[in-house]
Amino acid sequence: MAPGPVEELNPPQRTLLGPGPSDVDPRVLRAMSAPILGYLDPEFIKIMDGVAEMLREVFGTADAFTLPVSGTGSAGMEAALANLLEPGDVAMVVENGYFGLRLSEIASRHGAEVVTVPVEWGQTASPEAVEAELKKHPKVKLLAAVHAETSTGVLQPLKALAKLAHDHDALFLADTVTSLGGSPVDFDAIDIDFAYSATQKCLGSPPGMSPVAIGPRALEVIKNRKEKPRTWYLDLGLLLQYWAGGTRVYHHTAPMSMIYALRESLRLVLQEGLEVRFARHRKNGRALRAGLEALGLKLLVPEDRCTYQLTSVFIPDGIEDGPLRRRLLDEYHIEVGGGLGQFGGSMWRIGLMGESSTASNVLTLLSALETLLPESGFEVAGGAGVSAASQSLAAD
Repeated sequence: MAPGPVEELNPPQRTLLGPGPSDVDPRVLRAMSAPILGYLDPEFIKIMDGVAEMLREVFGTADAFTLPVSGTGSAGMEAALANLLEPGDVAMVVENGYFGLRLSEIASRHGAEVVTVPVEWGQTASPEAVEAELKKHPKVKLLAAVHAETSTGVLQPLKALAKLAHDHDALFLADTVTSLGGSPVDFDAIDIDFAYSATQKCLGSPPGMSPVAIGPRALEVIKNRKEKPRTWYLDLGLLLQYWAGGTRVYHHTAPMSMIYALRESLRLVLQEGLEVRFARHRKNGRALRAGLEALGLKLLVPEDRCTYQLTSVFIPDGIEDGPLRRRLLDEYHIEVGGGLGQFGGSMWRIGLMGESSTASNVLTLLSALETLLPESGFEVAGGAGVSAASQSLAAD
């Protein structure tokens, strides 16, 4: 029997307060409906150049090469490691969460010898521990660290690590997937060699692209490889020929609609102003933390090392993770994330990123938890979370 007509697409409206994706401004969605152009159309080249220029401003760099890689943040991660490392190179990775582990996995798949600096989840790496490992391994080519670790909500200071890498003649690679657009990245001031990010978090665009910034030292390594990267699609040497210069060389068909979306989201970021945007994320993140603690919930990361756009909170004893998050989704249309790795089933990850970082979202979520937690067996003082968050918002 032939299938009947497929229903028109009509996904439900959610408030996205998980670790990503985040909500998207209607301006960005409208930009995606603009006419498609050819990948070498002169007007599209102008759009590409404008996107690259805005990315430089958001990354905090004057002259690093910037472009959005086709694919999510993991594509940017793989592009970095596949192009900077060759078989037999030594890569050192700070592993203080799930995405540090992914860095190590991808580096090893590209033939690198991986040395890890293991750090307890929820903690930051000390420069002393990293330096001790660098002294043990004098041939390290690259040191990698995650700026804002999405599995825990830790914000790792980068400047001391970048200096250590350069003191030991190594490149410094930074994962800025959750930080870019929500926390200062300061590519030039920190002296980062390569950073990659993702569009669907603090930049407020749909998933599907990974902005990268490539400094002069990293560019030299890419241009002077002994052998071609073990990836064609993510070969940055080839992509640079498409994204720069007077004569553009076709590599793969660019995802025009995604680039339109990124362009509009970057316009929104810069119209708001980076410092204002950082302050908004900080203000709302502090309010959420105050509200959760007022409800009697325990946070994984203390404020002195937290990222305000991602808060990890322990699930109270006796409460099942899945059923409560499902009630949040079904009854309040709010999505929050579950724990990863060792925190699977024992933690919620609450994102306040980009368009999702609003005071109203903080108060709505806390109000929902004030209802759901007692119904699940965890008593809270009525109104305590909303009251504490409101006071924090008023004081900040």
